[in-house]
Amino acid sequence: MDCPVEEGQIRRALEPFPQIRRLAFDLPGRTLAVDAPADVWSVVTDAIRGAGFQAEPVSAPPSNEATAQAQRKELVQLGVALLVAIGAELVHFFAPDTLVWKGAGFAVAALAIGLSGLSVFRKGLSALLRGQLNINALMSVAVVGAAAIGQWPEAAMVMVLYSLAELIEARAVDRARHAIKGLLDLSPQEAQVRQADGTWLPVAAKAVGLGAIVRVRPGERFALDGKVTTGQSAVDQSPVTGESVPVDKGPGDEVFAGTVNQNGSLEFQVTSPASDTVLARIIHAVEEAQGKRAPTQRIVDRFAAVYTPAVFAVALAVAVGGPLLFGLAWTAAVYKALVMLVIACPCALVISTPVTVVSGLAAAARRGILIKGGVYLEEARKLKVVALDKTGTVTEGRPKLVHQQMLASTLPEAAVLAIAASLAARSDHPVSKAIATGLGQPLHEVQHFGAEVGRGVHGVIDSQDYVLGNHRWVEDRRQCSPELEALMQAQERQGRTVTLLANATGVLALFAVADTTKTTSRQAVAELRSLGVETVMLTGDNAATARAIAAEAGIDDVQAGLLPDDKLQSIQALGERGDVAMVGDGINDAPALAAARIGFAMGGAGTHTAVEAADVVIMNDDLRRVPEAIRLSRRTHAVLWQNIGIALGIKLMFLLLAVFDSATMWMAVFADMGASLLVVFNGLRLMKGVQRE
Repeated sequence: MDCPVEEGQIRRALEPFPQIRRLAFDLPGRTLAVDAPADVWSVVTDAIRGAGFQAEPVSAPPSNEATAQAQRKELVQLGVALLVAIGAELVHFFAPDTLVWKGAGFAVAALAIGLSGLSVFRKGLSALLRGQLNINALMSVAVVGAAAIGQWPEAAMVMVLYSLAELIEARAVDRARHAIKGLLDLSPQEAQVRQADGTWLPVAAKAVGLGAIVRVRPGERFALDGKVTTGQSAVDQSPVTGESVPVDKGPGDEVFAGTVNQNGSLEFQVTSPASDTVLARIIHAVEEAQGKRAPTQRIVDRFAAVYTPAVFAVALAVAVGGPLLFGLAWTAAVYKALVMLVIACPCALVISTPVTVVSGLAAAARRGILIKGGVYLEEARKLKVVALDKTGTVTEGRPKLVHQQMLASTLPEAAVLAIAASLAARSDHPVSKAIATGLGQPLHEVQHFGAEVGRGVHGVIDSQDYVLGNHRWVEDRRQCSPELEALMQAQERQGRTVTLLANATGVLALFAVADTTKTTSRQAVAELRSLGVETVMLTGDNAATARAIAAEAGIDDVQAGLLPDDKLQSIQALGERGDVAMVGDGINDAPALAAARIGFAMGGAGTHTAVEAADVVIMNDDLRRVPEAIRLSRRTHAVLWQNIGIALGIKLMFLLLAVFDSATMWMAVFADMGASLLVVFNGLRLMKGVQRE
């Protein structure tokens, strides 16, 4: 079982059993999970075997290596069958036309068919008995028909070539389907774990418990997720987030399984088991996404369900009506009908969509874009409006010191800045932390330190009283002036928070703190505009700050002071302009993310609620991934219709050749399987990613 057609066969075989609650197909792993009472298990497996498939209980999906080994064994068997089929052709062309040599040719051809086509016959016969027409049924009828009119060597060669092309196609499809699973191999199977006595021992990653301390040397990969406890290093996070530049890591920073430690030894505390790392969750999410059929795939499946019986009816009409109505020889009419059957097989058409969609999902995941289903991959191309949350999406989400200005003071500038940094460093307030970090000055001892809620902090340094506070506190101290008011208003108009350092004689310095715009936000908004997509900021922040950030990022429209329900209503209103996406990271964004046509969540800074509500997760919080997802969607849509055109175009051309007696069964097989391989490899082109337009 490795394609949607065979999945459909099994679904129909199990339809008569109401006890079955759910079926979960894993085509890449060739496994099926059946949610049903234990007492119907034997009936279920008998029904699957009756549909022509082997059914074996498994405790775990077969590994990639086991699948590859089975394919190698099948390839050897088909190689032998090909040699035997060539032998049958040689006997047919060069052996004397005697009964003995005809019998020998018959035996050699039958051996080739037996080596290459038993599974095809088994599945085909089962489908025919159930009144279903699929590729295996069509090939079985074609081979039996060729043999019946005395074309044994050609029947053998057709079956061998078909089976060989099917194997090549399966391996090509696996390349797309296993692209994400291949990421799992990036995580080492063992980790160096610190023991109670301080020694380090290699332990299987699956056996490492939460809270364990693991060591990673330079050049090694992380086996698990965790938080750094000791060491400094740069880490290549591209397998998880798609970031091309290594990220500096130190104590308190998160690290992910599958990423590469670059240049320093790190120790980290495990925060997730091996089965629940970020990498494992990505793989699981993409596997689930593969099971959700995209709109084009559903259209193609419905078309194929009508197309195949129609082709069979036409072929039957040619075989019977040709001799009766047009005086054709029976063998010639039957041969022409068999050629039409093989050419018109819908395999290339059916396989074209899932391969393309899976390739697109894999390309996105490798770039740090986790798309939760083929429907979102296809629908992103239709987006007309992208609504953006401000904090953590357009901005960094962390306040930074963006401006400092010395005012009247008899003290040197360095001394004033050191006093401000010393007071700020004693406070836990985000604004104070931003000032202390931004100034980076040597700290003085602060005596009699205190904090005034809603005002700021104060303390004594070198026997002098100082305050580091907001506008209101300085006004209460009667230390404001028209000049100072003008300076503060200029900063506040830009959406900045102003803090002042003052002593008993006056205000010494002004500091402005703001949540800065991400360096990538302006580029992302420009790319969205070039794609014809309008941008709107939806934020709960005040209007002045929102407008300042929007102007800096180049965002078209701003709606500020919004509560979660307001954001939801805004998304619904924006929907009147066309398909709308929401990009956010907080719990307050979750209703809007769920209501939007497509919800994008920031996976790094985003809350669990936002990530769950979204349809697409951006693993590295880079807003440029949104236009990249739209470009990928447009390219995927184009490739899907290219594949449909290729499949139908080739079939139509060879059907016309068959009508005018210019096509043979060999050509029919090459036309059918050639079309299948063309659409598979065309779909795999998406794996290369998306270049910016």
